[in-house]
Amino acid sequence: MKFTCLSKGGNFYFPPCHIITMSGFRILLDCPMDLSSLTIFSPIPIYAFSTGELPSPDSVDPKRQKREKPIDSSQLIRAQPWFKTVASLHLWNVPFIDVVLISSPMGMLGLPFWTRANGFRAKIYVTEVAARIGQLMMEDLVLMNKEFRQFYGSEESGSPQWMNWEKLELLPSLFREIVLGEDGAELGGWMPLYRDDVKGCIQKVHTLKYCQEICYNGTLIIKAVSSGLEIGTCNWTVNGPKGNIAYLSSSIFDSSHAMNFDYHALQRNDLIIYSDFSSPALEDVKDNSYYSAPICQNSSTISANNDREGPAELLLSTSESLEEMEKLNFICSCIIDSVKAGGSVLIPIGRLGTILLLLERISLSLEASSLKVPIFIISSVAEELLAFTNIIPEWLCKQRQEKLFAGEPVFAHTQLIKEKKLHVFPAVYSPNLLEPCIVFSPHWSLRLGPVVHLLRRWCSDESSLLIIEDGVDAGLALLPFKPMAMKVLQCSFLSGIKVVRLQKVQPLLKILQPKSVLFPEDLRQLISHSDTNSPTFFYYRGYETLRMPSLKDGSELKIAADAVSLIHCRRLKAERIDIGRLKGELSLTNGKHQLRSGSEQADSSSNEPPLLHCGSLDLERLLAVLEKKGIRGAVQQGNNDSDSENVHIVHVYEPSKALIEVRKNSTVISASNETLSSLIFNAVDSILSDI
Repeated sequence: MKFTCLSKGGNFYFPPCHIITMSGFRILLDCPMDLSSLTIFSPIPIYAFSTGELPSPDSVDPKRQKREKPIDSSQLIRAQPWFKTVASLHLWNVPFIDVVLISSPMGMLGLPFWTRANGFRAKIYVTEVAARIGQLMMEDLVLMNKEFRQFYGSEESGSPQWMNWEKLELLPSLFREIVLGEDGAELGGWMPLYRDDVKGCIQKVHTLKYCQEICYNGTLIIKAVSSGLEIGTCNWTVNGPKGNIAYLSSSIFDSSHAMNFDYHALQRNDLIIYSDFSSPALEDVKDNSYYSAPICQNSSTISANNDREGPAELLLSTSESLEEMEKLNFICSCIIDSVKAGGSVLIPIGRLGTILLLLERISLSLEASSLKVPIFIISSVAEELLAFTNIIPEWLCKQRQEKLFAGEPVFAHTQLIKEKKLHVFPAVYSPNLLEPCIVFSPHWSLRLGPVVHLLRRWCSDESSLLIIEDGVDAGLALLPFKPMAMKVLQCSFLSGIKVVRLQKVQPLLKILQPKSVLFPEDLRQLISHSDTNSPTFFYYRGYETLRMPSLKDGSELKIAADAVSLIHCRRLKAERIDIGRLKGELSLTNGKHQLRSGSEQADSSSNEPPLLHCGSLDLERLLAVLEKKGIRGAVQQGNNDSDSENVHIVHVYEPSKALIEVRKNSTVISASNETLSSLIFNAVDSILSDI
């Protein structure tokens, strides 16, 4: 098996991307886009400006270039945005990819770039929920980008002006790093956004229900199981004749809205691919302007109780869920303070589950404070997305399922819409937008969609509040809206397994009991190897291909009952095995080899000489047997094989010329007549054990 890390991702919105080669098939794991890179572009301006994106190279003083000034909004690229895909994925030949596995809606945003390519023939597997949510996200992205196309006109043929090397050199160093990457190799990953390719992409997707198994090419058994991160997100298991692997994407063990992490389906695999890079960023120390959940006390408690609690109890504890609720309560308190002061609240968060939970907590907080403030969701796909959450109970947590079975609304938004406390609009241009208000709207990059217009409206209001996620560079994202009097609250939400201080990873591996683990090199120092029963660890880096040892020493073969009785085995004492021959039909079905009896049986009592032997040919003994048959020869060692394999040659010179070539796995007899070749064959047959 071979494994290549194409991208380690960046955050919740930009998951990792890998390719594995297993049983002769190439499998692509996720196909995301890095939408955080949109922050180098200027949003649609409220006034017309010159079409010049950057000053020409000749007009810039070289000495001035060396003294880089603080970045301001005038240095943002004023052009229709291009979108950054996984650059190293472009180096792969599209027709050579056999399977694509999508773990989340964010992991499929880059798919239309590849499904429209000539020669694309891969089978795409994704859960039916992630497929629908991903489709809505792509359609919304295309519609938001349409505003840029209307402003800038038709796209240029070829690369845009800002991608010329002369213009790139004039960009601030931070922008150049975003465009080119740390090693300067990511420029080829930028592409104009797809438009009419979403429908064609979705038509090529094969959707799976919860825990549904599907067989690819009769060889690989593929199954999606809940990761707990979001509604419809999943981990993957791939079982084949060469071994069983589990792909562990960003996961949450205890969720307040999505189906909990399913670890039972991941147990006892030959290999686990660990691909959750979210935790180290989650544990970064925040400055005073950011909100950080009070995780330190709970973390130390968990570490202290690690020895007393069993691994399963540790994983299934509700501490993470309680921490997330504390964050939401803190956010709600800030929202209430803002609306009490007469300000509006803008929430451009792209996590569906977080939005649904916030709606519930905000409505309760408003009711407790006796405030009547309207809540708006402004998005072209909001109405359809909210309706969809009511018909997918199998991907919801147990508490939500119980509400459904009890006839209660699964989420609060249904009742809020009926009571006209929540209003859903497809666009920001609505006469019913009353202020102060609370608004959920895309896009979290602050470059696309209704959020741009609302942020321009409220950025000078010191009573208003903007809530953004920690995965966004706040300084860069807010650049076009400065100076800002509006308050900004930047929050981090749980996006995966906690690695720091071994809180969850090693107890998880103790439960899953894999033989081997493929682990990121960046997280090597966080894993302890003191346990003698721990699995074998292999470490991978970005943009490198790692060859893995065989996951299984052999393959299992299911032999039909009627075929077993036809096998006549003989004992090979030297190898201590029983061996026999059988004519039959060998097939591979659902990842398992099966042997059915044929119409003929290879009978060891047949008069035909056996053509298959076992053992090592002793040349001195062979010469002695040939001597008894009146055949004389001499041994010569040669090295004339094309693979540089040692070949022993016996030259027969009496009664006539013949040649015996003895290789490691075969013996070739060349004689001038059939009688001599038959005598030599009988001599070889008397020494070796036939099968």
